[in-house]
Amino acid sequence: MNSQAERFAELHIDKVQRAFGDTVALRGMDLTIKGGEFVALLGPSGCGKSTALNCLAGLLPLTGGRITMDGKRIDTLPPERRGFGMVFQNYALFPHMSVRRNIGFGLSMRKVGKAELNRRVDEAIRLVQLTEHEHKFPAQLSGGQQQRVAIARAIVLEPPLVLMDEPLSNLDAALRLEMRTEIRRLHQSLGLTTVYVTHDQEEALALADRLVVLRSGEVQQIGSPEDVYAHPVNAYVAGFMGYRNMLRVTVESVNGEHAVVTGDGVRLAGVNRESLPAGAAAVAAVRPEDFTVVSSPDEDNTVSAAVEIVEYHGREQAVEARLSSGEQLHVRTNNRLAPGDKVFLKVPLERVLVFS
Repeated sequence: MNSQAERFAELHIDKVQRAFGDTVALRGMDLTIKGGEFVALLGPSGCGKSTALNCLAGLLPLTGGRITMDGKRIDTLPPERRGFGMVFQNYALFPHMSVRRNIGFGLSMRKVGKAELNRRVDEAIRLVQLTEHEHKFPAQLSGGQQQRVAIARAIVLEPPLVLMDEPLSNLDAALRLEMRTEIRRLHQSLGLTTVYVTHDQEEALALADRLVVLRSGEVQQIGSPEDVYAHPVNAYVAGFMGYRNMLRVTVESVNGEHAVVTGDGVRLAGVNRESLPAGAAAVAAVRPEDFTVVSSPDEDNTVSAAVEIVEYHGREQAVEARLSSGEQLHVRTNNRLAPGDKVFLKVPLERVLVFS
């Protein structure tokens, strides 16, 4: 399968907007996608990620902006002339067609010759490891197998761009992990260019070359998984990337890029991500896994809390504790704790991010 044949150099999304009446679902989105790149659109339900994907696919018209591929405008083309492959959340397989016919359907519609059609379908079936199931019908397949058929149907077209809309959300946890690896393998082995919509930050981190974090139709941050994970630009991105603890504080003092913040029963030093001045209201963001249980309250960057709920997760525990202010803390620790325990929790300065 020669998916390299139609690879583009760059696709530009330029100030794209999509409104539904008075509701703007996508606001001035700017994004450049390079051929061979895996880009994940990440955010909660209603943030505009599926709208962006459907605008790319041509399933929704733009109300502003333009989309170009290698300098040629494509947002004015109907979906079938863009030639993109699409994998839907609900698979969208034809129940009366076998695996083989489902995969070859798009090629048949394009009047591809029988010999070429069979060659490409054979290769797609081999790539998604469904050779033993090619004559079965969708109802005879597991959810993971059905999703493999949907992926094969998209890649058999050798499209310049594959669009995936929450393709793993209907699968159980074990299948999601298996299919995640499969999608990445296919992307790399075929040299695909992929835009992938998900609300799952772990999925996005594992799959993507770049993340695009959206909120209420607006792009909040674009960057590599490492950059977005370690250096979120604001409290929203931090919260979405795993900083579950957002402590309400006031900036006490500032020293370069660092700040000391205080709250009810809290005094911490951290990284001042937004250059906030002394006296500013702020939140101190901390990941659950960045807390360490210590024996003394006198250590730097330590808070005291009362353990309320403990969940056993094998080698570690997920703990909910409460500060004297009443604010809840989420902690992941190897220490064995129990409800009612009083604990001292230390966090390194560089692991505390201070936002407005």
